[in-house]
Formats: sequence, C-alpha cells, structure tokens
Amino acid sequence: MMSLKVLGGPLEECSIDPVTGWFRNGSCETSEEDIGSHTICAVVTREFLEHQASIGNDLLTPVPAFRFPGLQPGDRWCVTAHNWLRAHNDGAAAPVVLAATSEVALEIVPLETLQRYAVDVPDHPEGLD
Repeated sequence: MMSLKVLGGPLEECSIDPVTGWFRNGSCETSEEDIGSHTICAVVTREFLEHQASIGNDLLTPVPAFRFPGLQPGDRWCVTAHNWLRAHNDGAAAPVVLAATSEVALEIVPLETLQRYAVDVPDHPEGLD
C-alpha cells in the first residue's frame, strides 16, 4: 500500500544520509508495530536534540546495532510524532518537511501545527490545498 504525505499524494523520501525511518528505508512510513509513530520528517536542531536527550530519547549517540549513526544539527530524521509534539509543547520543536511527513502523523499532531514549522513551503501556496 502506498504511503501518503500530510498534504496528500505520495510520501517523499526523508533521508538516506543518514538513512532514516522505522524500516530504515529513508522514508517516514510506519506500521502497527511502530508504537512511537516515526512519521514526522524533521530537520533536527541542536535545541531539539538536547530536548530529546532531556526526555530520555538520545538521538546524539550512535547505536550501530540499530543502524543509528547519531544525529547532527541539520540532519533530516523520521522522529516520533509523540516526541515531536512534546518538543513543540516545550518550545523546542524541529522544522518539518511536510512532503516527507506521513499522513499518519495527523493522528497525533494537527496539520496546522505541523504547517507552522514547515520548511518546504512552495513559493505559490495554492498547491497546499
């Protein structure tokens, strides 16, 4: 089944360098086993990474066993919708790539909230409908 992005249409790739996603295929696709809902393609910032570490989600330290390289500010990564929303509520949300964010994220985070952090807004917003 084809995964869709939050604005409709096919879900675009989030990152292959580093390779991200619940399935480690570069996409923020998900499955029922993905309890955290790794569905938001974020461009991580130092503030976001520090916030995540403060809530017990260390995204800085490499974990080779899980093919996790550790993240640097500027990396794109499929983050959990739950933790992204927590960062938003705490004033530390990372920018979001809407074209690579799964529509499943909308079960947790309202579209309007994601749009406030969008970094892939086109010059002519008519296409956002």
